[in-house]
Amino acid sequence: MEHQLLFTRFLNHHFGAFVTQVMLALHVHPENPRAPITNAYSMELLCVGFLLLLFIIVRMSLRVENPGTVQHLAEMYDGFINEQGEQIIGHGYERFMAYIGALALFVLTCNLIGLIPGFDSPTAYVIVPLGIALPTFVYYHWYGFREQGFWGYIKHFFGPVAWMAPFMFLIEIISHLARILSLTVRLYANMFAGDMVYLVIFSLLPVGIPIIFIALHLGVSLIQAYVFMLLALIYLGGATSHDATANV
Repeated sequence: MEHQLLFTRFLNHHFGAFVTQVMLALHVHPENPRAPITNAYSMELLCVGFLLLLFIIVRMSLRVENPGTVQHLAEMYDGFINEQGEQIIGHGYERFMAYIGALALFVLTCNLIGLIPGFDSPTAYVIVPLGIALPTFVYYHWYGFREQGFWGYIKHFFGPVAWMAPFMFLIEIISHLARILSLTVRLYANMFAGDMVYLVIFSLLPVGIPIIFIALHLGVSLIQAYVFMLLALIYLGGATSHDATANV
């Protein structure tokens, strides 16, 4: 049984019995019925709560004539996300920006929360990166079928040479399924390793020295959130491209 963080213990103490009843009603048997809420879920829930609060603050602070600091930061982030989308996807990128913007913010928040003593990065638990990778996989395929129609999208998987079509189709299917593994393992492995190094160094060295590793963890968190967002944009761009030879 994993060591429970303080916030996880709080959730299990107040809501554990209810969560266990709901899971049993759905024929899902928790590994620990007395503490069904895991650290990964509690940290993920905390990140969602933080982002909801952030969105409310941004919405309430919107001003046309006298924008404040929060609005400026939100506009800078929105401009950055839109710039990336326009460069990678091109025409029609706007419809994807709500998902991509929320995705990048969620991954970044999950990465950064591990810097706070007593908290873990949810993305350092493999179930969380997998839970982000799967909807991203479904999302870009959904828009591929929606944009090009069923056969228009499927034909991309067969390649430009007719006699190689069966082999190309099999290779493309494996390649797309591997993207789930790639998105999951890349984020999980980097954040897990970053968290372990951060905890070990912080427990062994004087207080001043771990600042270097805090900065390293911060850099890894930013890079991994950006890479995840970038790959999602690339997959979307390939899926919605009308180039018949595009490798989606």
